[in-house]
Amino acid sequence: MSSEQTSTLIEALDEKFQKINQNTDTHLEGLLWAKPITYWDYIQTDALLNLQIQRTTLPDEMVFIMYHQVNELLFKMVLWEIDQVCHAQSLTTDFFTEKLRRISRYFDMLTTSFDIMGEGMEVAQYMKFRNTLTPASGFQSAQYRKIEFASTDLINLIDYRFRATIDRNTPYRHALEHLYWQAAGKDHRTGTKNYLIQAFEQKYDAEFLRFMEEYNTINLWQKFSQLPESDRQNPELIATMRHYDRTVNITWVMGHYNAARKYIESGQGNGEATGGSDWKKYMHPKYQRRIFFPELWSETELKHWGEDCE
Repeated sequence: MSSEQTSTLIEALDEKFQKINQNTDTHLEGLLWAKPITYWDYIQTDALLNLQIQRTTLPDEMVFIMYHQVNELLFKMVLWEIDQVCHAQSLTTDFFTEKLRRISRYFDMLTTSFDIMGEGMEVAQYMKFRNTLTPASGFQSAQYRKIEFASTDLINLIDYRFRATIDRNTPYRHALEHLYWQAAGKDHRTGTKNYLIQAFEQKYDAEFLRFMEEYNTINLWQKFSQLPESDRQNPELIATMRHYDRTVNITWVMGHYNAARKYIESGQGNGEATGGSDWKKYMHPKYQRRIFFPELWSETELKHWGEDCE
């Protein structure tokens, strides 16, 4: 590097540090004592590889743990992309489309990865260690719930039985109590909740309520609705929105459903999910009819949502 290039870089650094009231010489001297970056330090490999703690002696439990940890990392990647769209001050169609494509690719990866769990564990081992995991359940993934809140208006996540009584002015607490996934652990006739729901709410309720309020007017559907009319008619953006909706709420869900069915219906257990939920009606899209962007689908498509994936 020439002395002229060096001088230019130092001037740029000086300008940068002056803007934050920092002494450039102090930072340059600090570089003398800094250690070179390594892959394992940057990725925090040692910490990452020490996060897998088995509760049993069965080898395939390790597959189960790592698989779900990978899921959570991908959920974090999804939320990272969604956050950029939802908090963008000036949103363009190209930016919106590209971010949705990224998100869909993450869910494509999640969908195809179910073979790792569906084909990568011995049924006999799973049916043993699953009892040690009870009542924990993948249902309790807070990040996935946040993806839902950040994708669509709350009304589209409300249990179908209660949608007529809820609107945008409904208190967030009331809406939370009537979300579709409450059916996985709540008797709506008595209001009684099982431990699956109770523990989940104790951990995340306050966080969910804050998140629901934050994204009420900036979720993906709201950001789409705020675009100019010409952008909202953009065929490429509409196709991307529809692909994301179907990928998350049908393709990915059915991948999970089919992987779960192999083990739960193996005949080696009681046919219940670890959380004790009616897992078929909770998971299958034709029952819960989770649809992020119903306005982008025809009446026929909405009527037969999820029926073509048996």
